[in-house]
Amino acid sequence: MSTTAASAARPVQGLDALDDPDLLASYTQWQTPAGGARIAVSQLQLTGMHCAACASIIESTLTAQAGVLSAQVNAAAERLQLRWDPARTRISTLVQAIAGAGYGAAPDAAAPAREQRERERRQALWRLFVAAFLMMQVMMLATPIYVADPGDMSADLHQLLLWGSWVLSLPVMLFSAGPFFSSAWRQLRAGHLGMDVPVSLGLLVTFVASTGATFDPGGLFGHEVYFDSLTMFVSFLLAGRFLELRARHRVAQSLEQAMSRLPDRVERLEPDGSSSQVSPQRLRAGDLVRVFAGQAFPADGRLEQGATEADEALLSGESLPVPKRVGDELVAGSMNLHAPVLLRVLRVGADTRYEGIVQLMRSALTQRPRELRMADRIAGPFLWGVLLLAGLAALAWHFVAPERAIWVAVSVLIVTCPCALSLAGPSAWLAAAGALARRGILLGRLEALETLARVDMVVLDKTGTLTEDRLVLAGSWPARPVAALLAQAAALAHHSRHPMALALAAAHPVDEAAKAQWQQVQELPGRGLQARDAQGRQWRLGSLDWLGADPALLPEAQLAFGSEDAEGGVSLLLAFDEQLRPDAAGAMQALRAQGLQTLLLSGDLPARVERVARQAGVQAARGGVSPEGKLAAVAELQAQGRCVLMVGDGINDAPVLARADASLAMGQGALVAKAQADGIVLSTRLSDVVLARELALRTRRVIRQNLGWAAAYNAACIPLALLGYLPPWAAGIGMAASSLFVILNALRLSQELGKT
Repeated sequence: MSTTAASAARPVQGLDALDDPDLLASYTQWQTPAGGARIAVSQLQLTGMHCAACASIIESTLTAQAGVLSAQVNAAAERLQLRWDPARTRISTLVQAIAGAGYGAAPDAAAPAREQRERERRQALWRLFVAAFLMMQVMMLATPIYVADPGDMSADLHQLLLWGSWVLSLPVMLFSAGPFFSSAWRQLRAGHLGMDVPVSLGLLVTFVASTGATFDPGGLFGHEVYFDSLTMFVSFLLAGRFLELRARHRVAQSLEQAMSRLPDRVERLEPDGSSSQVSPQRLRAGDLVRVFAGQAFPADGRLEQGATEADEALLSGESLPVPKRVGDELVAGSMNLHAPVLLRVLRVGADTRYEGIVQLMRSALTQRPRELRMADRIAGPFLWGVLLLAGLAALAWHFVAPERAIWVAVSVLIVTCPCALSLAGPSAWLAAAGALARRGILLGRLEALETLARVDMVVLDKTGTLTEDRLVLAGSWPARPVAALLAQAAALAHHSRHPMALALAAAHPVDEAAKAQWQQVQELPGRGLQARDAQGRQWRLGSLDWLGADPALLPEAQLAFGSEDAEGGVSLLLAFDEQLRPDAAGAMQALRAQGLQTLLLSGDLPARVERVARQAGVQAARGGVSPEGKLAAVAELQAQGRCVLMVGDGINDAPVLARADASLAMGQGALVAKAQADGIVLSTRLSDVVLARELALRTRRVIRQNLGWAAAYNAACIPLALLGYLPPWAAGIGMAASSLFVILNALRLSQELGKT
C-alpha cells in the first residue's frame, strides 16, 4: 500500500474517535529520534486471544501495514505495544486491521479497557451457559440409550433420540465452540500452528463422525455417536477458559488501578478569575487547578492553598494517608482525601511520576521473558507431534477396533493440548508483577524476576538508598545550647529549602510568629541566610567560613549561626548526618539469610561509608568511589561469575543500574520514566527489595511446579488415551482441570505476598 493510500484509508465507522488528540495522548507517547520524524508508541489492550500463536498473527498483520515500525504483543497480558509513523497512517486504520484479522483492540486506558473486559466476560459467560445447558439436555437424551437393554427400545425411538442430540449439539458447535474454530482458522491462515488447531480438529472430527453415524448407521462412520462427549468437552473447556479469563482480568484490574487514576476533567482557574473544565492532557506548567475531595491530582505540582491528606498507596505503597500543607509536593494520580485545594502545576504529561509509572508498567506487560519465548518456540513442534500421534493412534485402532478409532484419536488430540504448558510461565509472571505493583514495586521488565531469582550479590548505593534522602541534626556546640538560641536558628532555617536548613527546621519546629520575627531575609548561594531580628541586629546562618567559625570547637560541624554582637560572630555550631533507613539493618539481615552477599559502594568519605555499613550490617564497603569506579566494580564482580543486583537512586547510579544483571531504583530519585533500572521501589523501603527477591524465588518455584504438573499430566494421560481408556469427555475434564490448576497455583503468588 502506498503512503498516500495509507493516509487516505478510512477506518470503519466508530473508530474515528481513536484519532482524537486528547484520547490519543492518554495511551500514546511520542518519540523523536535524532534527526528523524516524530514516532508514536501506543499501548492497546486486545481481546479474542487464546494462545501464543494469536500474538504472532497480530504482529504479522500489523507489520504488513504501511507506517508500522514494530508491533509487540504479550499474549498472557493481552496487550500490544505499537510503534507507528503518524505521517503515514492513523491508529484507527491499524485497529481496523486488527479487527480484520479477527481480534479486538481498544486503547489501554481505564474506561475502554474495562468496557472491553466486561464485553469479553459477558460473551464468554453466554457461550459457557449455552454449552452447559445443552450438554445437560443431550445427556438426558443419551441416558435412555445407555441404560436400555437390547430390545427395550424401538429403532424409531432410538433414532429420534439421536436426531434430538444432533439438533441440540448444533448451537454448541456453531456458537459456544465458535472461538475455537475461528482462532484455529486464523492460526492456519497465518501459517502458525496454535493450541486451538488440535482442539478444533477433535471437535470437528467428533461431530462429523457422530453426524454420519446418526444419519447413516451402516455407513463409513459406524453407529456410535459422541454428542454427549462433544458437548461435555466444550462445556468443560469453556469453563476452564472462563476461569482463566477471570484470573487474567483480575491481574489486569490490579495493575490498572495504578495506571488509571487521573480524572477525566479538571477545573482550571484562569488568570482573569474565571474557571473552565479541561482535560488533564491540556494542562501546562504554571496552571492553577482546583482539586476536590475524592478527586485524583491531575499533575505533579505544589499545594498552593488549603490543607488535606493524600492517598499515595498505589504510587508508593504507603498505606497511610500523607498530610499535605501549603508548599508540599503533590503527585499526579494520588487521591485528595479531605478538602478542596489549589494545585500549582509543575510537571505534566510524560514528565510526571505517574506517567513514568504507567509507561514502566505498560513496558513490562508487553515484554516476553526468555522462558516464555522458549515456551512459544516449543509449542509449535509439540503440536505437530500431537497431530502425528493422533493420526498414528487412529491408524492403529483402525486395525484393532475400527469403531473406536475415531474417539481414541479425538481423546489424544484433546488430552495433549498444551494449554497448561503455555500458561505455566505467563500466569506466574503476571501474578507476581501484579502483586509487586500493589506493594509499590514496579517492574520495567518481567524478565527481571527471572534474574532476581539467580542473584547472589547485592550492591547498594549509600545516600538516598541505604540512608534517607534527608539530613538529621546530629550534634551542636555548645553541647547544650541555649534553647532560645536554637529556636532562633530554627526559625531562620524555615526560610530556606537547603537540606541542612530543612533538617534544622524539622528538628525544632517553631510557630509562625517566630518565623515572622526575621526581616530582610536574604539567601546567598554558597554561603547561607542572613536577616535582621526585631531589634535590627543582623544574624547569619550558613557556612563556617562565612561566619569565621573555628572548626576545632566541633570538628564535624557544617553550619554556624551567629550575629555581629557575638564573640567572633558565632553563637552556635551545628553538625548534621545522614539517617539510616529504619528497615535497613533488618533488610540486610534478611538478604544474608537468603544467602546473598552485600556490598556498599559510595563516593562519600571512606570513614563515613564504613560507619554506615557497620550500622546497617552490610558485609563489605568501599568509599570514595566515582561513578566510573562503581561501574568497574560491578563489571569485576560479573567477571568473577557473580549475578549482581544493583540498588541505587536512579540518578547518579544510572550507568551501574544499566550494567548490573538486575537493578532496582528507589522511588524518590529521578523521574521513573528516565530511570535505567529494571524496576522502581516506589515505597523506598529496603524491606521491599527483600520482598521482591523472595517473590522471584517463589515465582520460579511456581513455574517449575506448573511445568512439572503439565509434564506429569501428559505423561499419565497420553498412554491412557492411546490405549482407549480415556473417552473424549474425560480428556476434556483433564485438560480443563490441568489449566485451572496452573492458573490457581500462579494466583497463590499474589495471596502469599498479601500475607507477608
